Amino acid sequence: MTSGGRMQELCLLCWVVLLGLGQACPEPCDCGEKYGFQIADCAYRDLEAVPPGFPANVTTLSLSANRLSRLPEGAFREVPLLQSLWLAHNEIRTVAAGALASLGHLKSLDLSHNLISDFAWRDLHNLSALQLLKMDSNELTFIPRDAFNSLRALRSLQLNHNHLHTLAEGTFAPLTALSHLQINDNPFDCTCGIMWFKTWALTTAVSIPEQDNITCTSPQVLKGTPLNRLLPLPCSAPLVQLTYQPSQDGAELRPGFVLALHCDVEGQPAPQLHWHIQTPGGTVEITSPNVGADGRALPGALAASRQPRFQAFANGSLLIPDFGKLEEGTYSCLATNELGSAESSVNVALATPGEGGEDMLGRRFHGKAAEGEGCYMVDNEVQPSGPEDNVVIIYLSRTGGPEVAAAGEGVSGQQTPGLLLVGQSLLLFFFTSF
Repeated sequence: MTSGGRMQELCLLCWVVLLGLGQACPEPCDCGEKYGFQIADCAYRDLEAVPPGFPANVTTLSLSANRLSRLPEGAFREVPLLQSLWLAHNEIRTVAAGALASLGHLKSLDLSHNLISDFAWRDLHNLSALQLLKMDSNELTFIPRDAFNSLRALRSLQLNHNHLHTLAEGTFAPLTALSHLQINDNPFDCTCGIMWFKTWALTTAVSIPEQDNITCTSPQVLKGTPLNRLLPLPCSAPLVQLTYQPSQDGAELRPGFVLALHCDVEGQPAPQLHWHIQTPGGTVEITSPNVGADGRALPGALAASRQPRFQAFANGSLLIPDFGKLEEGTYSCLATNELGSAESSVNVALATPGEGGEDMLGRRFHGKAAEGEGCYMVDNEVQPSGPEDNVVIIYLSRTGGPEVAAAGEGVSGQQTPGLLLVGQSLLLFFFTSF
């Protein structure tokens, strides 16, 4: 630290001490010095809110065994030098954003035996000096993956007797000084998402007591099973493959044809499928399915008509009836489960051959094809040389009814009608039924 920085910190300390000397203790509390610490004792005072008027030099504050129901933003702004804060055995349900953020010197925080379900996790990012965190016996249902990112000095963490169902992988990785973790008596769902914690708990040097009480609540067949005795589960992150139709050579398409895309998904547990569609008219987000087997909108699905413009079926298929210029764009399917996500996309464009009506997608393909880039042949199908070339160009003839014609040299040795595919290792999918 520079001499200027030391001077500023010294001035701040002097200001705090002088301000503290000039302030009285809140009436319900007892304030004084003990073992070199400035202590404010407000425990067992039947308080319903944090009282104002603390000396600014207080380093230990006890508000335990009161009737506090929430901690509002700035609740402890008057005591910036606080090192220990005791709030156990209250009725706190909510810790608002900013309630704890000003306590950069805090080393011990006890919030145990409350009713906390709404907690300002981001406030912990400011508490880099924290060594003890007690949040046991509350109603916490989840912990964000990055909740403890700044707590590299934390030695003891107590999360037992909450309502935690799962833990994000890597939650405890930033806690490099951690030596004690208590997390028993939570209703864990013993699915693929918790298996990482079992492995970590069996290999870490951190002391984790009462491991026989870290048990499964669901599924029913595993209820009561200690996590450390859980057998391996068949888990896998999602894999997706996007295919589409029309795709057969010689296909003749009438005006208003139907474009069918199919997202073939693998993974355990079964992934949730989501479609992201970017067209000239804007972005469309669809959580699949939005229609039943008959193509009619499901109850609760957002749709302007009984038959939506984009029809997402439960089997992973997406139909676009009356496909036209308004439906050009990028179609992406995203599959997500507890272990991660995977995405596959395709760009779809309409063009008329021989007229400069091709858009950028078509021009980009033809430029790369002329240079011998962008695609190669496998079993007479066009394959990609890079993910940036994931394009479907549908060519409509200028005379008579629209038809689909293949373009690009070397696709099949002759110019037969068909659909030009330039994409991500996509197999042709023959869409026959739903």
